[in-house]
Amino acid sequence: MTLALLPLPLLVAMVPQSFAGGGTRRWFGRGEGQRAEAQAAKDAAAAAFYELDTAQRDLRISIETIIAVDNSPAARRAAEEYEGIGRRIDEVSQGYITAVDSHDLDRDDLDGAAVSRARADLTRAKDELNRVKGDLDRFAQGLGPLLQSAETQLARLAPAVERARQALLAASNALDAVRARGLKADELAARLAALAPELTKLNQGAGQHGVQETIRRADDVLRKAEAVRAEAERLPEKAAEIDKRLVSLRTRAQAITTRAAKVDPVLSELRRRYSAACWQDLQQVPEQAAQSVKQAEVKLREAQQARDEQRWADATSRLGTVRALLDGTDEAVSAAGDRLQRLDAVSFDRQKEVERTRFVIRDAQRLAMTGRNTPDPRHAGPLDEAVARLDRAVAGLEGRHPDWWHFLTETEAVRQTAARVVQEIRDARGTAGS
Repeated sequence: MTLALLPLPLLVAMVPQSFAGGGTRRWFGRGEGQRAEAQAAKDAAAAAFYELDTAQRDLRISIETIIAVDNSPAARRAAEEYEGIGRRIDEVSQGYITAVDSHDLDRDDLDGAAVSRARADLTRAKDELNRVKGDLDRFAQGLGPLLQSAETQLARLAPAVERARQALLAASNALDAVRARGLKADELAARLAALAPELTKLNQGAGQHGVQETIRRADDVLRKAEAVRAEAERLPEKAAEIDKRLVSLRTRAQAITTRAAKVDPVLSELRRRYSAACWQDLQQVPEQAAQSVKQAEVKLREAQQARDEQRWADATSRLGTVRALLDGTDEAVSAAGDRLQRLDAVSFDRQKEVERTRFVIRDAQRLAMTGRNTPDPRHAGPLDEAVARLDRAVAGLEGRHPDWWHFLTETEAVRQTAARVVQEIRDARGTAGS
């Protein structure tokens, strides 16, 4: 009856207060303010808990990224520190949950002391959450270099694997093209087949083999596959080059055989006109030349057989041996004719050889005296000995049968001594200038 007699506006005004906040609780005076402060502390703690949880989730992703890529001591330390922070987060989170569960702010019979305790516990939980959040943020900032390196490697992963796959495909296509031209490439095919297990591991992914190992494997497959492709593409050119070398070396062997036949007349002329010391070391040249050419012809036949069987490495190796044999034979055969020519020239006019050698010595002496009043003994000694050695070589030509070859070898040695001194002086001055 009392409620029915109240004026209508007052009743209307009381209805919103009865349902404020979604409940039927009424707060009056100081108790109402304490409950509001406690509720605000609860809301702030909830926000801090949410922020910490979100930050931890983000950081976990960063740590997992680093661990997946980096196995360095720094990365392992970061993972251990993260675990320590995680334990602290669990502790403060449990403290927050306990504080929330311990205080029911919606109870109508909650007294002022209980409200004060609730506000204090919730504020303390919030502060602990914020403190650990600050530690978490500082730790996350310190992970910057490790995370950047890990993300860089992850960014390399997919392109590296794709490049390896494309390289394998290109190598396979190159082998098919070579075979279509009638050339065998068994060795290259075997090398390509050996990469199949590596491709299987690449397809299994970094989840099974790790990011770093997968990138390393992809780079290795890429390098080997590109080598196979390049060699396959060059195979027709290599075959043509081997054919050309076979023809060229056969022609050269025939030419050396022809020239070797002329060595005996040259030796006869040397024996007739000069002392034994001038030609004794050339006595075996005709026989050695014949043997070397014969060996070269055997190797040429082996190289031709390897070429016919498309054993490219063997063919190239045999041709290298042929060239070495012919080079040595060519030099020996040429030595006899050169010897006769040089001996004829010096026996006709020895003074030209002497003046040539003296000029080299004087040039070295002038350089040794440049910028000095007295020469450096390290340079003067060898040059003085060179002069004396030249004089002895000239004096040794006296007599009925002079050793012209000894004279030529001595003058050559004297010039080499002078050249060595010149190089030493220039090196020393260059070092001092720098």
